[in-house]
Amino acid sequence: MRFNFFDKKAFIQNVRDNVKNLYRKTLEEASQQEIFQAVSYTVKDEIIDKWLSTQQTYDKEDPKIVYYMSMEFLMGRALGNNLINLKSYKEVKEALEEIGLNLDAIEDQEPDPALGNGGLGRLAACFMESLATLGYAAYGCGIRYRYGMFKQKIQDGFQVEVPDNWLKNGYPFELRRPEYAYEVKFGGYVRTECTSDGKTRFVQEGYQSVIAVPYDMPIVGYGNNVVNTLMIWDAEAKECFELDSFDKGDYKKAVEQQNLARNLVEVLYPNDNHTAGKELRLKQQYFFVSASVQRALDRYKKRHDDIHKLPEKVTFQLNDTHPTVAVAELMRILLDEEGLGWDEAWEITTKTCAYTNHTIMAEALEKWPIEIFSRLLPRVYQIIEEINRRFILQIQSRFPGDQGRVARMAIIYDGQVKMAHLAIAAGYSVNGVARLHTEILKNEQLHDFYEMFPEKFNNKTNGITQRRFLMHGNPLLADWVTNHIGNDWITNLSHIEKLAIYADDKKAQQEFMNIKYRNKVRLAEYIKEHNGIEVDPRSIFDVQVKRLHEYKRQLLNILHVMYLYNQIKDHPEMDFYPRTFIFGAKAAAGYKNAKLTIKLINSVADVINNDSSIGGKLRVVFIEDYRVSNAEWIFAAADVSEQISTASKEASGTGNMKFMLNGAITLGTMDGANIEMAEEVGMDNIFIFGMSSDEVIAHERNRDYNPMEIYNNDSDIRRVLTQLVDGTYAPNDRELFRTLYNSLLNTQCTQYADTYFILKDFRSYAEAQKRVEAYYRDEAAWAKSAILNVAHSGKFSSDRTIQEYVDDIWHLNRITVKG
Repeated sequence: MRFNFFDKKAFIQNVRDNVKNLYRKTLEEASQQEIFQAVSYTVKDEIIDKWLSTQQTYDKEDPKIVYYMSMEFLMGRALGNNLINLKSYKEVKEALEEIGLNLDAIEDQEPDPALGNGGLGRLAACFMESLATLGYAAYGCGIRYRYGMFKQKIQDGFQVEVPDNWLKNGYPFELRRPEYAYEVKFGGYVRTECTSDGKTRFVQEGYQSVIAVPYDMPIVGYGNNVVNTLMIWDAEAKECFELDSFDKGDYKKAVEQQNLARNLVEVLYPNDNHTAGKELRLKQQYFFVSASVQRALDRYKKRHDDIHKLPEKVTFQLNDTHPTVAVAELMRILLDEEGLGWDEAWEITTKTCAYTNHTIMAEALEKWPIEIFSRLLPRVYQIIEEINRRFILQIQSRFPGDQGRVARMAIIYDGQVKMAHLAIAAGYSVNGVARLHTEILKNEQLHDFYEMFPEKFNNKTNGITQRRFLMHGNPLLADWVTNHIGNDWITNLSHIEKLAIYADDKKAQQEFMNIKYRNKVRLAEYIKEHNGIEVDPRSIFDVQVKRLHEYKRQLLNILHVMYLYNQIKDHPEMDFYPRTFIFGAKAAAGYKNAKLTIKLINSVADVINNDSSIGGKLRVVFIEDYRVSNAEWIFAAADVSEQISTASKEASGTGNMKFMLNGAITLGTMDGANIEMAEEVGMDNIFIFGMSSDEVIAHERNRDYNPMEIYNNDSDIRRVLTQLVDGTYAPNDRELFRTLYNSLLNTQCTQYADTYFILKDFRSYAEAQKRVEAYYRDEAAWAKSAILNVAHSGKFSSDRTIQEYVDDIWHLNRITVKG
């Protein structure tokens, strides 16, 4: 492979040999899944050589390593991306074609690894790929979920969650590493004893434990021989079966440890609407954090004698609040296993842990009931109690007499352990993920902490990897870009700005729009195959794909579609450019309003798509089981990118960047990274609507917004809302969408009516949509703006973000791996 040179004959023979050795078949007899496995193992052989070389370079150069801890890593399919980063994609594609095989079809056999769900996990995946491409030493640390969050099925318009059994055929791009297994303890009690030198020793007894076993996945850097590691932990029973208990008839106890281990890694984000779910989530977090910290310290101690110098070689980046128990776990190991004093351990910990905040939403800043936390993690809780005691003294010293501030900042308060507070108190860096988000954290949500620790706070605007979301997801556009400006953009996206000179070029515009059309045809074929709906690739593809949450306002989008439908029905003669509204989203299993919004989208789609009287002017599509692999096709095909969150609520967003890179024009609020995108591309090339973050925050503070005033004064809005409860979209159950109706107008099911200002922004949104339609009719103007969006996407590469983390937070040195 281009490994240094590509030997087509050897590659084909290796594939044949793998089919024979794995399945006792010839290539002609093998199924597509078996061929995928055989091709993947052939590619993995080459990766292994580079992986070994990378580890040998680690050993030789002893670089500082970042351990990126995240509950999610939404990796996407590996085969195609690995081939791209090995710089062998086209050669392998041609070799397979020679023996009658299609690489696209083979790639389709690969399941998306079910290790994540939304933007948090996809960001972690982009960051890992950028770290490898830039040549920095890194481990990703997470959980090897057996079934992920869930696989989404749409039945009668409703979301149904089924297990995502991505491992059923085995996964070729992973290696089990039992030699690095660690014990992780839960429950029991803490006994103290005095040591011979007069110190107090803490011993956890009466606990249950599991064995954490890592599976390593390769993270291939682009064209530089670097292969870093995603270390995902599986759980195994310490004793898999207690025969004695079984023989005594205690069958439940006989497999108790097996069940504990199995439950830990079954699913991502178990429903925590009940105590058992909360306990499982906390166990999951501690499980992978404890194993990862133990592994990191063992690795450090193999080469270094002085544990006090740990921060010179190790940094733990905590990706949101889920892994922040790492602070206390590192303290536990330093105190109880390394025998350090408190001040020594705290000095090390506070130079080693850094925290990324990903949310402005208060409910997402994790808080654990003391009863659950202290029962499951008794020693860790003791340590957090002491951290809290000392932190309160620090607050009181800095702000004497301000008890309100103590109440707002304490790590343990009001019966809860507040994980974000722990991360900020202990972390040497606290970063937001877009400029607006960071300012809101400093001035609103975390203002008290910012006043106390202003030096800790910094911004790192998110980014995406262009190698997956342009090179792999949109090869037609990637080749067009390279043909016009060369290939420097692949590893330095700022070079893509050179495209700007082609924005006014008529030939370039036509080529660009033809590529967009071909990508729309590709997506239309996917929709026909999976949804049974015919959509016109000449219509405007208006797309909103992202995790479903009320603040992301998919409800605003579908209410506007209902409004447009009313307009077309009332005025069949009106000049209306055909629109296809495309949705894709998963809702958390216990999130009722989000799941009901999915049903509403599908119900509206059923009515509109089956109404022949509107002449195909409107189509509505909900793409089932939105994931990385179908997202790549969706981004490539979109004309309009819906980024319509309530201003001040979206931390950053990364889907907005993927659409921009693929030449979609954003329709959005001034929220998250949209603001920085508008600055880069110019206000003439983006459609902005709605209230500003300052206006939203002011309304929330003053509580002076009454959606009933809009309902009473705007007949179009009143009509759309009435259709939620008059049977228009639920003829067999008029009350089906009542809670959505109530959420917009009263407080029967929410604390505040229209919490996310959907009705307040509706008219501004509708006007912006009119501007979109009018602009799209001018193909040259649209093409110019679309090309400029691509040309000004350079800032939003995860390579740039990672370099900022390196420069400002991690202070890593590049490694060089020889081929």
